[in-house]
Amino acid sequence: MNLPLLDGLRVVESSAFIAAPLAGLTLAQYGADVIRIDMIGGGIDYRRLPMAPMGRSLYWTGLNKHKRSLAVDLRRPAGRELVQALVTAGGNAGGVLLTNIATPWLSHALLAQQRPNLVSCTIQGNADGTTAVDYTVNASSGYPAMTGAGSVGNPINSPLPSWDIACAYQAAFAIAAAVSRRRQTGEGAELKLALSDVAFTALSHLGVFAEAELLEEERPALGNHVYGAFGRDFGTADGHRVMLAGISAGQWSALVAACGLDPEWLSWDEATRFELREDIAQAIERWIDGRPLHEVESVLSQHRVCWGLYRTVKDLAANDPRVGSSSEVFESLQTPGVGTHRVAGTPARLIGNERGPTRPAPWLGQDTEEILQDVLGLDAAHVGRLMDEGIVAGPERDPFFRAT
Repeated sequence: MNLPLLDGLRVVESSAFIAAPLAGLTLAQYGADVIRIDMIGGGIDYRRLPMAPMGRSLYWTGLNKHKRSLAVDLRRPAGRELVQALVTAGGNAGGVLLTNIATPWLSHALLAQQRPNLVSCTIQGNADGTTAVDYTVNASSGYPAMTGAGSVGNPINSPLPSWDIACAYQAAFAIAAAVSRRRQTGEGAELKLALSDVAFTALSHLGVFAEAELLEEERPALGNHVYGAFGRDFGTADGHRVMLAGISAGQWSALVAACGLDPEWLSWDEATRFELREDIAQAIERWIDGRPLHEVESVLSQHRVCWGLYRTVKDLAANDPRVGSSSEVFESLQTPGVGTHRVAGTPARLIGNERGPTRPAPWLGQDTEEILQDVLGLDAAHVGRLMDEGIVAGPERDPFFRAT
Protein backbone atom coordinates (compact mmCIF):
# COMPACT_ATOMS: atom_id res chain seq x y z
CA MET A 1 0.00 0.00 0.00
CA ASN A 2 1.73 3.08 -1.27
CA LEU A 3 1.31 6.82 -1.88
CA PRO A 4 1.70 8.46 -5.31
CA LEU A 5 3.64 11.50 -4.10
CA LEU A 6 6.79 10.89 -6.15
CA ASP A 7 5.11 9.84 -9.39
CA GLY A 8 7.25 10.85 -12.37
CA LEU A 9 10.57 10.22 -10.61
CA ARG A 10 12.89 7.41 -11.72
CA VAL A 11 15.69 6.20 -9.43
CA VAL A 12 18.41 3.74 -10.38
CA GLU A 13 19.52 1.74 -7.34
CA SER A 14 22.73 -0.29 -7.18
CA SER A 15 22.99 -1.54 -3.64
CA ALA A 16 23.34 -4.24 -1.00
CA PHE A 17 22.82 -4.68 2.76
CA ILE A 18 19.99 -2.67 4.41
CA ALA A 19 20.33 1.11 4.32
CA ALA A 20 20.44 1.66 0.55
CA PRO A 21 17.79 -0.95 -0.41
CA LEU A 22 15.47 0.39 2.31
CA ALA A 23 15.98 3.93 1.03
CA GLY A 24 15.04 2.70 -2.45
CA LEU A 25 12.00 0.88 -1.08
CA THR A 26 10.92 4.05 0.71
CA LEU A 27 11.14 6.08 -2.49
CA ALA A 28 9.23 3.36 -4.36
CA GLN A 29 6.50 3.35 -1.74
CA TYR A 30 6.02 7.06 -2.31
CA GLY A 31 5.55 6.50 -6.03
CA ALA A 32 9.04 6.61 -7.57
CA ASP A 33 9.95 4.13 -10.29
CA VAL A 34 12.94 2.42 -8.65
CA ILE A 35 15.05 0.31 -10.98
CA ARG A 36 17.20 -2.10 -9.03
CA ILE A 37 20.44 -3.15 -10.72
CA ASP A 38 21.16 -6.82 -10.03
CA MET A 39 24.04 -9.05 -10.97
CA ILE A 40 22.95 -11.95 -13.14
CA GLY A 41 22.37 -14.77 -10.65
CA GLY A 42 22.13 -12.40 -7.69
CA GLY A 43 24.45 -10.32 -5.55
CA ILE A 44 25.85 -10.83 -2.07
CA ASP A 45 22.52 -10.58 -0.25
CA TYR A 46 20.23 -12.42 -2.68
CA ARG A 47 20.45 -15.57 -0.53
CA ARG A 48 20.60 -13.94 2.88
CA LEU A 49 18.63 -15.46 5.77
CA PRO A 50 15.81 -15.96 6.51
CA MET A 51 14.79 -18.11 3.56
CA ALA A 52 11.29 -19.05 2.43
CA PRO A 53 10.49 -22.78 2.13
CA MET A 54 10.68 -22.44 -1.66
CA GLY A 55 14.18 -21.02 -1.43
CA ARG A 56 13.99 -17.25 -1.88
CA SER A 57 15.38 -14.85 0.72
CA LEU A 58 12.68 -13.19 2.81
CA TYR A 59 15.27 -10.53 3.63
CA TRP A 60 15.86 -9.67 -0.04
CA THR A 61 12.23 -9.88 -1.13
CA GLY A 62 11.18 -7.78 1.87
CA LEU A 63 13.55 -4.93 1.00
CA ASN A 64 12.91 -4.98 -2.74
CA LYS A 65 9.14 -4.83 -3.05
CA HIS A 66 7.71 -2.34 -5.51
CA LYS A 67 10.91 -2.13 -7.57
CA ARG A 68 11.83 -3.22 -11.09
CA SER A 69 14.84 -5.45 -11.68
CA LEU A 70 17.48 -5.24 -14.40
CA ALA A 71 19.90 -8.20 -14.37
CA VAL A 72 23.25 -7.26 -15.92
CA ASP A 73 26.84 -8.49 -15.90
CA LEU A 74 28.56 -5.64 -14.08
CA ARG A 75 31.97 -7.15 -14.61
CA ARG A 76 31.85 -6.37 -18.33
CA PRO A 77 32.29 -2.88 -19.79
CA ALA A 78 29.17 -3.23 -21.93
CA GLY A 79 27.09 -4.00 -18.82
CA ARG A 80 28.48 -1.01 -16.96
CA GLU A 81 27.81 1.25 -19.92
CA LEU A 82 24.16 0.18 -19.91
CA VAL A 83 23.82 1.10 -16.23
CA GLN A 84 25.52 4.44 -16.84
CA ALA A 85 23.11 5.11 -19.69
CA LEU A 86 20.14 4.30 -17.47
CA VAL A 87 21.32 6.67 -14.75
CA THR A 88 21.98 9.53 -17.16
CA ALA A 89 19.02 9.00 -19.52
CA GLY A 90 17.37 12.25 -20.54
CA GLY A 91 14.01 13.62 -19.46
CA ASN A 92 12.70 15.01 -16.23
CA ALA A 93 12.02 11.60 -14.71
CA GLY A 94 15.54 10.20 -14.47
CA GLY A 95 19.00 11.29 -13.49
CA VAL A 96 18.88 9.93 -9.93
CA LEU A 97 21.30 7.35 -8.54
CA LEU A 98 21.16 5.62 -5.15
CA THR A 99 24.06 3.38 -4.21
CA ASN A 100 26.29 2.17 -1.41
CA ILE A 101 28.84 0.70 -3.80
CA ALA A 102 31.89 2.92 -4.18
CA THR A 103 33.15 2.22 -7.67
CA PRO A 104 34.76 4.63 -10.14
CA TRP A 105 32.39 3.82 -12.98
CA LEU A 106 29.41 4.96 -10.88
CA SER A 107 31.11 8.11 -9.54
CA HIS A 108 29.14 11.33 -9.60
CA ALA A 109 31.94 13.16 -11.41
CA LEU A 110 31.97 10.65 -14.26
CA LEU A 111 28.19 10.41 -14.67
CA ALA A 112 27.68 14.16 -14.39
CA GLN A 113 29.72 14.55 -17.56
CA GLN A 114 26.81 12.91 -19.36
CA ARG A 115 24.06 14.49 -17.24
CA PRO A 116 25.11 17.68 -15.40
CA ASN A 117 21.94 17.86 -13.28
CA LEU A 118 22.48 14.35 -11.90
CA VAL A 119 21.32 13.72 -8.33
CA SER A 120 23.35 10.98 -6.70
CA CYS A 121 23.31 9.64 -3.14
CA THR A 122 26.12 7.39 -1.96
CA ILE A 123 25.75 5.69 1.42
CA GLN A 124 29.07 5.05 3.15
CA GLY A 125 30.21 3.31 6.32
CA ASN A 126 32.38 6.19 7.55
CA ALA A 127 32.77 9.60 5.95
CA ASP A 128 36.45 8.91 5.21
CA GLY A 129 35.47 5.95 3.06
CA THR A 130 36.50 3.23 5.50
CA THR A 131 34.17 0.31 6.01
CA ALA A 132 31.52 0.09 8.72
CA VAL A 133 28.16 -1.61 9.22
CA ASP A 134 25.35 -0.96 11.65
CA TYR A 135 26.77 -3.32 14.25
CA THR A 136 30.26 -1.78 14.28
CA VAL A 137 28.88 1.76 14.33
CA ASN A 138 26.55 0.87 17.19
CA ALA A 139 29.53 -0.38 19.19
CA SER A 140 30.97 3.13 19.03
CA SER A 141 27.70 4.89 19.83
CA GLY A 142 27.72 4.11 23.55
CA TYR A 143 24.28 2.51 23.47
CA PRO A 144 25.43 -1.10 24.09
CA ALA A 145 26.90 0.13 27.39
CA MET A 146 23.53 1.64 28.38
CA THR A 147 21.31 -1.23 27.28
CA GLY A 148 19.85 -3.52 29.93
CA ALA A 149 22.65 -4.30 32.37
CA GLY A 150 25.33 -3.58 29.79
CA SER A 151 28.71 -1.92 30.15
CA VAL A 152 31.70 -1.28 27.94
CA GLY A 153 33.19 -4.53 29.22
CA ASN A 154 29.91 -6.40 28.88
CA PRO A 155 28.04 -4.72 25.99
CA ILE A 156 24.51 -5.67 25.02
CA ASN A 157 23.85 -5.24 21.31
CA SER A 158 20.42 -4.65 19.83
CA PRO A 159 19.22 -7.07 17.12
CA LEU A 160 17.49 -4.10 15.46
CA PRO A 161 19.78 -2.39 12.88
CA SER A 162 18.68 1.05 14.06
CA TRP A 163 21.33 3.09 12.27
CA ASP A 164 20.70 1.34 8.95
CA ILE A 165 17.02 2.17 9.24
CA ALA A 166 17.66 5.79 10.21
CA CYS A 167 20.22 6.12 7.40
CA ALA A 168 17.74 4.77 4.86
CA TYR A 169 15.13 7.35 5.72
CA GLN A 170 17.71 10.16 5.75
CA ALA A 171 18.87 9.06 2.29
CA ALA A 172 15.34 8.93 0.88
CA PHE A 173 14.55 12.37 2.30
CA ALA A 174 17.82 13.83 1.00
CA ILE A 175 17.12 12.52 -2.51
CA ALA A 176 13.56 13.88 -2.48
CA ALA A 177 14.86 17.26 -1.28
CA ALA A 178 17.60 17.37 -3.93
CA VAL A 179 15.11 16.48 -6.67
CA SER A 180 12.78 19.22 -5.42
CA ARG A 181 15.63 21.73 -5.67
CA ARG A 182 16.55 20.48 -9.14
CA ARG A 183 13.00 21.09 -10.33
CA GLN A 184 13.26 24.68 -9.10
CA THR A 185 16.82 25.56 -10.10
CA GLY A 186 17.97 22.92 -12.60
CA GLU A 187 20.93 22.05 -10.37
CA GLY A 188 22.07 18.52 -9.64
CA ALA A 189 23.52 17.33 -6.34
CA GLU A 190 26.14 14.90 -5.10
CA LEU A 191 25.01 13.54 -1.74
CA LYS A 192 27.13 11.41 0.56
CA LEU A 193 25.71 9.94 3.73
CA ALA A 194 27.85 8.05 6.24
CA LEU A 195 26.24 5.50 8.53
CA SER A 196 28.41 6.64 11.44
CA ASP A 197 27.38 10.27 10.88
CA VAL A 198 23.73 9.22 11.10
CA ALA A 199 24.36 7.52 14.43
CA PHE A 200 26.52 10.21 15.99
CA THR A 201 24.27 13.07 14.89
CA ALA A 202 21.36 11.23 16.51
CA LEU A 203 23.33 11.24 19.78
CA SER A 204 23.63 14.99 19.41
CA HIS A 205 19.96 15.57 18.57
CA LEU A 206 18.83 13.56 21.61
CA GLY A 207 21.15 15.36 24.05
CA VAL A 208 23.21 12.26 24.78
CA PHE A 209 26.39 13.74 23.29
CA ALA A 210 26.00 17.01 25.21
CA GLU A 211 25.32 15.03 28.39
CA ALA A 212 28.75 13.41 28.11
CA GLU A 213 30.56 16.54 26.91
CA LEU A 214 29.06 19.26 29.11
CA LEU A 215 27.95 17.34 32.20
CA GLU A 216 30.91 14.93 31.99
CA GLU A 217 28.57 12.08 32.86
CA GLU A 218 28.10 8.64 31.38
CA ARG A 219 24.49 7.56 31.23
CA PRO A 220 24.20 4.37 33.28
CA ALA A 221 22.58 1.12 32.20
CA LEU A 222 19.10 1.19 33.71
CA GLY A 223 17.70 -2.20 32.89
CA ASN A 224 14.24 -1.64 31.44
CA HIS A 225 13.66 1.70 33.14
CA VAL A 226 12.96 4.66 30.84
CA TYR A 227 15.59 7.35 31.20
CA GLY A 228 14.41 10.74 32.45
CA ALA A 229 10.83 9.87 33.38
CA PHE A 230 8.96 6.80 34.58
CA GLY A 231 8.54 3.64 32.58
CA ARG A 232 9.33 -0.02 33.20
CA ASP A 233 8.19 -3.59 32.55
CA PHE A 234 6.07 -5.59 35.00
CA GLY A 235 4.90 -9.19 35.25
CA THR A 236 1.29 -10.29 35.63
CA ALA A 237 0.08 -13.15 37.82
CA ASP A 238 -0.33 -15.47 34.83
CA GLY A 239 3.17 -15.01 33.43
CA HIS A 240 2.78 -12.18 30.93
CA ARG A 241 4.81 -8.98 30.94
CA VAL A 242 3.67 -5.47 30.14
CA MET A 243 5.50 -2.20 29.62
CA LEU A 244 4.03 0.84 31.37
CA ALA A 245 4.97 4.46 30.63
CA GLY A 246 4.10 7.66 32.44
CA ILE A 247 6.06 10.31 30.57
CA SER A 248 3.61 13.12 29.87
CA ALA A 249 1.45 14.59 32.63
CA GLY A 250 -1.61 12.88 31.18
CA GLN A 251 0.09 9.50 30.97
CA TRP A 252 1.35 9.84 34.54
CA SER A 253 -2.10 10.82 35.83
CA ALA A 254 -3.68 7.81 34.11
CA LEU A 255 -1.06 5.44 35.56
CA VAL A 256 -1.49 6.80 39.10
CA ALA A 257 -5.27 6.36 38.89
CA ALA A 258 -5.20 2.88 37.32
CA CYS A 259 -2.69 1.40 39.75
CA GLY A 260 -4.08 3.10 42.86
CA LEU A 261 -0.87 5.03 43.55
CA ASP A 262 -0.62 7.81 46.14
CA PRO A 263 -2.57 10.82 44.76
CA GLU A 264 0.14 13.13 46.11
CA TRP A 265 2.47 11.66 43.48
CA LEU A 266 0.43 13.41 40.77
CA SER A 267 2.46 16.57 41.37
CA TRP A 268 5.76 14.86 40.58
CA ASP A 269 7.44 16.07 37.41
CA GLU A 270 9.40 13.81 35.03
CA ALA A 271 12.71 14.31 36.82
CA THR A 272 11.17 13.43 40.19
CA ARG A 273 9.54 10.33 38.76
CA PHE A 274 12.87 9.25 37.35
CA GLU A 275 14.66 9.86 40.64
CA LEU A 276 12.02 7.90 42.60
CA ARG A 277 11.51 5.22 39.93
CA GLU A 278 12.24 2.30 42.27
CA ASP A 279 9.63 3.46 44.80
CA ILE A 280 7.08 3.81 42.01
CA ALA A 281 7.97 0.42 40.58
CA GLN A 282 7.52 -1.28 43.95
CA ALA A 283 4.06 0.25 44.35
CA ILE A 284 3.01 -0.83 40.85
CA GLU A 285 4.38 -4.33 41.45
CA ARG A 286 2.16 -4.65 44.52
CA TRP A 287 -0.84 -3.76 42.35
CA ILE A 288 -0.04 -5.88 39.29
CA ASP A 289 1.58 -9.02 40.78
CA GLY A 290 -1.68 -10.62 41.86
CA ARG A 291 -3.69 -9.84 38.74
CA PRO A 292 -3.94 -11.88 35.52
CA LEU A 293 -3.40 -10.17 32.19
CA HIS A 294 -7.08 -9.86 31.27
CA GLU A 295 -7.76 -7.92 34.46
CA VAL A 296 -4.66 -5.75 34.07
CA GLU A 297 -5.59 -5.03 30.46
CA SER A 298 -9.15 -4.09 31.41
CA VAL A 299 -8.07 -1.59 34.07
CA LEU A 300 -5.25 -0.06 32.03
CA SER A 301 -7.47 0.37 29.00
CA GLN A 302 -10.30 1.81 31.07
CA HIS A 303 -7.93 4.51 32.39
CA ARG A 304 -6.25 5.04 29.01
CA VAL A 305 -2.83 4.15 30.36
CA CYS A 306 0.09 4.10 27.91
CA TRP A 307 1.11 0.46 27.93
CA GLY A 308 2.20 -2.42 25.71
CA LEU A 309 2.23 -6.18 25.92
CA TYR A 310 5.51 -8.04 25.42
CA ARG A 311 5.07 -10.61 22.68
CA THR A 312 6.98 -12.49 20.02
CA VAL A 313 6.80 -11.54 16.35
CA LYS A 314 4.82 -14.72 15.71
CA ASP A 315 2.33 -13.70 18.39
CA LEU A 316 2.19 -10.18 16.96
CA ALA A 317 1.41 -11.50 13.48
CA ALA A 318 -1.32 -13.79 14.77
CA ASN A 319 -3.06 -11.60 17.33
CA ASP A 320 -2.45 -7.86 16.93
CA PRO A 321 -5.12 -6.03 14.87
CA ARG A 322 -2.58 -3.29 14.00
CA VAL A 323 -0.99 -5.71 11.53
CA GLY A 324 -4.16 -7.61 10.64
CA SER A 325 -6.66 -7.46 7.81
CA SER A 326 -8.14 -4.18 9.05
CA SER A 327 -4.78 -2.41 8.97
CA GLU A 328 -4.34 0.42 6.46
CA VAL A 329 -0.63 -0.37 6.24
CA PHE A 330 -0.53 -4.14 5.70
CA GLU A 331 -1.93 -6.13 2.81
CA SER A 332 -1.85 -9.71 1.57
CA LEU A 333 0.56 -10.26 -1.32
CA GLN A 334 1.62 -13.14 -3.53
CA THR A 335 5.40 -13.01 -3.91
CA PRO A 336 6.86 -15.41 -6.50
CA GLY A 337 9.02 -18.02 -4.83
CA VAL A 338 7.71 -17.07 -1.40
CA GLY A 339 3.94 -17.52 -1.39
CA THR A 340 1.09 -15.48 -0.01
CA HIS A 341 1.97 -13.39 3.03
CA ARG A 342 1.34 -10.03 4.62
CA VAL A 343 3.55 -7.13 3.61
CA ALA A 344 3.72 -3.51 4.70
CA GLY A 345 3.49 -0.38 2.61
CA THR A 346 4.61 3.01 3.82
CA PRO A 347 3.39 3.75 7.36
CA ALA A 348 2.43 7.29 6.31
CA ARG A 349 -1.25 7.74 5.52
CA LEU A 350 -2.43 10.47 3.17
CA ILE A 351 -5.86 11.32 4.49
CA GLY A 352 -8.55 11.35 1.85
CA ASN A 353 -6.48 9.44 -0.69
CA GLU A 354 -6.47 5.76 -1.55
CA ARG A 355 -3.21 3.89 -1.20
CA GLY A 356 -2.01 1.92 -4.19
CA PRO A 357 -1.27 -1.82 -3.99
CA THR A 358 2.27 -3.11 -3.48
CA ARG A 359 4.13 -4.77 -6.31
CA PRO A 360 5.91 -7.93 -5.08
CA ALA A 361 9.69 -8.19 -5.18
CA PRO A 362 10.70 -9.11 -8.74
CA TRP A 363 12.62 -12.05 -10.06
CA LEU A 364 16.15 -11.08 -10.97
CA GLY A 365 15.92 -9.52 -14.42
CA GLN A 366 12.14 -9.66 -14.49
CA ASP A 367 11.97 -6.19 -16.03
CA THR A 368 15.19 -6.18 -18.06
CA GLU A 369 13.56 -6.07 -21.49
CA GLU A 370 10.94 -3.52 -20.45
CA ILE A 371 13.51 -1.18 -18.87
CA LEU A 372 15.92 -1.25 -21.79
CA GLN A 373 13.13 -0.59 -24.28
CA ASP A 374 11.23 2.05 -22.28
CA VAL A 375 14.14 4.00 -20.78
CA LEU A 376 16.90 3.57 -23.36
CA GLY A 377 14.70 3.07 -26.41
CA LEU A 378 16.41 -0.16 -27.48
CA ASP A 379 14.42 -2.33 -29.84
CA ALA A 380 13.64 -5.99 -29.23
CA ALA A 381 16.40 -7.16 -31.57
CA HIS A 382 19.03 -5.12 -29.73
CA VAL A 383 17.87 -6.41 -26.35
CA GLY A 384 17.90 -9.95 -27.75
CA ARG A 385 21.53 -9.57 -28.81
CA LEU A 386 22.48 -8.30 -25.35
CA MET A 387 20.84 -11.34 -23.81
CA ASP A 388 22.50 -13.71 -26.26
CA GLU A 389 25.88 -12.21 -25.36
CA GLY A 390 25.19 -12.62 -21.63
CA ILE A 391 25.44 -8.90 -20.92
CA VAL A 392 21.88 -8.78 -19.56
CA ALA A 393 19.43 -11.48 -18.54
CA GLY A 394 15.75 -12.07 -17.99
CA PRO A 395 14.08 -13.92 -15.11
CA GLU A 396 14.96 -17.35 -16.49
CA ARG A 397 18.51 -16.75 -15.19
CA ASP A 398 17.23 -16.27 -11.65
CA PRO A 399 18.47 -19.36 -9.74
CA PHE A 400 15.08 -19.78 -8.05
CA PHE A 401 12.89 -19.11 -11.08
CA ARG A 402 12.85 -22.63 -12.52
CA ALA A 403 12.65 -24.21 -9.08
CA THR A 404 9.22 -22.70 -8.56
